[in-house]
Amino acid sequence: MSEGRESPIYLDHNATTPVHPEVVEAMLPFLREHFGNPSSSHVYGHRAQEAVERARGQVAELLGCQPDEVLFTSGGTEANNLAIRGAAEAVGTQRRHVVTSVIEHPATARPCAWLEEQGFELARVPVSSSGQVLADELRSSVRGDTAIVTIMLANNETGTIMPLAAIAAAAHAQGALVHTDAAQAVGKIRVRVDELGVDLLSVAGHKLYAPKGVGALYLRRGSPLRPLLLGAGHERGLRPGTENVASIVGLGQACALARADLETEAARVRTLRDDLWALLRAEIPNIRLNGHPSERLPNTLNVSFPGVWGSAILAAAPELAASTGSACHEGGETPSEVLLAMGLDPSIALGAVRLSLGRGTTKQQVAEAAEALVRAYREVASKELV
Repeated sequence: MSEGRESPIYLDHNATTPVHPEVVEAMLPFLREHFGNPSSSHVYGHRAQEAVERARGQVAELLGCQPDEVLFTSGGTEANNLAIRGAAEAVGTQRRHVVTSVIEHPATARPCAWLEEQGFELARVPVSSSGQVLADELRSSVRGDTAIVTIMLANNETGTIMPLAAIAAAAHAQGALVHTDAAQAVGKIRVRVDELGVDLLSVAGHKLYAPKGVGALYLRRGSPLRPLLLGAGHERGLRPGTENVASIVGLGQACALARADLETEAARVRTLRDDLWALLRAEIPNIRLNGHPSERLPNTLNVSFPGVWGSAILAAAPELAASTGSACHEGGETPSEVLLAMGLDPSIALGAVRLSLGRGTTKQQVAEAAEALVRAYREVASKELV
């Protein structure tokens, strides 16, 4: 860690974001004095219900939908499960086919696999070397009995953005519903449900400076959905359970903040990301960019360091808090399934590091991060060559 620095430079915003100070301030009254149950008929309940509906409107404004099309959940995982399983089970017995991709987050892949276990037929569409879903392959995968097509909007490891509008058009041509896991995209790029053409869209609060444990599902009016949980009539009976008022307020405030400066913040962080890439490329021969060169989240840089493991690089750079592109398991490491699906050699995939910037990232931090990574690479590479 550099001299005078108490905490490492945080470059893991795709894993989670810090809660924004304005989000904390918005939440505090609902952790203190406004403690009522939104379903209660007295003034305490009314205040809580008004706050929930205000937040619903803020989420809707960011997504370009109507407030009554927003359902609050416990996070992105629940939103994905509700969307995928709830829609597939609601469309009827004549549609028993589901289309997804080979690079989905487990919160999508696991519900799809569960449907397969229940007798649904599952098609997993491959991706290109840049990590984008192959549009022709997807079009040929969608059938007249397809219940739902679920493709993430932006990949959590590489940041590659999918051609969702074209995907939605192909799905709708066959009468299928379209869901996208937009957890990594919302708050970073423009996400408008009508432009994407989706019927369902998942949001995770902790990816856009709201707290963990809160999320939302956009459900287009008229789209069928069966609840997964059974209980009272909260959230139009589609997600029973007393609302997490304080966190919902926080999600609403985070969406309002994102809407206020989306373009300027995206441009700022994109410049910093590209500066970081330029600094690394200038000092490390054969370093590789993983993901689409332009259709990529503005904050995300996934690179493979040549001849070394990404985990070793991060271990040698304690000044940084970042992630590798591989999943760690007891007894060793395996390459990222996302990077392998893009056609990377396992040895290159093991060298991956994901650097994801955020609102707090500064130009000085980028310079220090690049210096730390270059030093770490040279240290690790020298040991590998001994």
